[in-house]
Amino acid sequence: MRKRMYAAAVGVATLGALTLSTGGATGHGYTDSPISRQKLCANGSVTGCGAIQWEPQSVEGPKGFPASGPADGKICSAGLGQFNELNSPTKPGGGAWPTTKLTSGASQTFRWQFTARHRTTDFKYYVTKNGWNDSQPLTRAALDSAPFFTVPYNSQQPPATLEHTGRLPGGKSGHHVILAVWTIADTGNAFYACSDVTF
Repeated sequence: MRKRMYAAAVGVATLGALTLSTGGATGHGYTDSPISRQKLCANGSVTGCGAIQWEPQSVEGPKGFPASGPADGKICSAGLGQFNELNSPTKPGGGAWPTTKLTSGASQTFRWQFTARHRTTDFKYYVTKNGWNDSQPLTRAALDSAPFFTVPYNSQQPPATLEHTGRLPGGKSGHHVILAVWTIADTGNAFYACSDVTF
């Protein structure tokens, strides 16, 4: 009897672990070039980030941006409260988020790292408008309305690391945020990553 109860307990524990490991909380991908806020937290460049430091790949929210998707002010966290630190215009503890130096109008390679390689609709990249308010969390109104770079992916599955190269928008200077959106073909979600840059 005791052996049967032990076996049942192990079975339930294993099922629970499998359920957790296949759920949305385990996440699936992030950008590390230009480096995203979640990757800065994960690699220890920025500290005090909370849960995102262990789950940079988990910034997953509804797809359809900008018509739908995360609410304004919650875009960088994909609307997930446990990753709210990513929405702040300043890093945890204060001060500016580290930036990547880029040249307006130049060719740029964007790189994603994937822990689960979902079939993909596309990758889109948006950038903040000239004169945007960088003391406030990111909103749709702060972004240029159209993506400056789109990579169709035709429901294919990406490799574990994916790079693609496109042209940055011209006429940009100073601090901006690039929002990368990875839209999944076979779920209702997308993954979001905010990268602070200086043109």
